[in-house]
Amino acid sequence: MNDNNETTEVFSGTSSVKRIIGVFSGKGGVGKSTTVAVIAFNLAQRGFSVGVLDADLCGPSLSKMIGLKGNIHSCDQGWVPLTQSVGAGRISAVSLSYLVENQDQAVIWRGPKKTAMIKQFLEDVCWGSLDFLIIDTPPGTSDEHMAVMECVPNCSVILTTSPQALAAADVLRQVSFCKTTGANILGIIETLSGFVCPNCSDCSLLFNQGGGQRLAEHCKLKFLGSVPIDPNLSIYLDSGTLLENKDTCVSYQSYSEIVDKVLDTLEVNSSIRNAG
Repeated sequence: MNDNNETTEVFSGTSSVKRIIGVFSGKGGVGKSTTVAVIAFNLAQRGFSVGVLDADLCGPSLSKMIGLKGNIHSCDQGWVPLTQSVGAGRISAVSLSYLVENQDQAVIWRGPKKTAMIKQFLEDVCWGSLDFLIIDTPPGTSDEHMAVMECVPNCSVILTTSPQALAAADVLRQVSFCKTTGANILGIIETLSGFVCPNCSDCSLLFNQGGGQRLAEHCKLKFLGSVPIDPNLSIYLDSGTLLENKDTCVSYQSYSEIVDKVLDTLEVNSSIRNAG
C-alpha cells in the first residue's frame, strides 16, 4: 500500500462513478464500517478504483480503518478526497473526520444539517472516475439513509446483520426501508458468525448461527455469506497491514468470497476481478 496521497482526474459529483453501493443495517455494532473497509481493500487489490464515503457523521471511523490521514482540500470543481494506491487499484476517501480539528469532539447535529453534509459529500466532492463508491452508514432508517437515497436513487445496498434474532428483526425493518425507497438490495451478510482463534484458526460459535441466511430466505434475498469475529482483522486494520497479511486472515478470505458474489450479481467484467 502506498501511503502517499495521490490525485487523479477530477469530476464533481458521482456522474463518473459506475456503481454505488450503500452498506446498511438497522442494527448498530454489526460491522458495517469494517465491511466497507475490507470490501474496498479487496476491490482495490483486484485493480478497481474505489471511493469510500463515511456517512456515519456522528461516529466516523472509516478514516482510521482505511489508513488515510490528512485534510480534505478544495479545487475549482469542489472538494478533493484523500487518495492512495492499493494493489493494482486505488482508494479515495471522504469523511467528516477529515474536516474537524478535534477528533474527540462530539458531532451534535440535527437532521437538516446531516442531510446537507451528505448531499455535499455526494454532489460537491470530486470523486473522479470510479468503478465503485461504497457508502458507510449509521444504524437505523433515518436522515442519513434518506439523504443517500435522494441524492443517488440508483444506489444498490448490502445489508449486514449478526446471527441473533433481535438483530435480524432490526435489519428486517431496513429491508422494508429499501423496498419503500426502491433500493436494489444485493444481498445480506452475516457478521460476528463465530470466533476465530488467533492461535490455531479454529472457529467457535459465540452466538447462534444462520440468522442472516434465515433472514435472506424469509425476504427472498441473496445470502452473500458469513464473516467470523477475527481478532487479527482488527490488528491488521489498525496497523495498516491488512493486505500484507490477507492470506492468513480468515475473515478477509470470507469477505473475498462475498466480493465474488457481489461482482457476479452486478455482472462485473471478470478480467481483473480475481486478484483479491
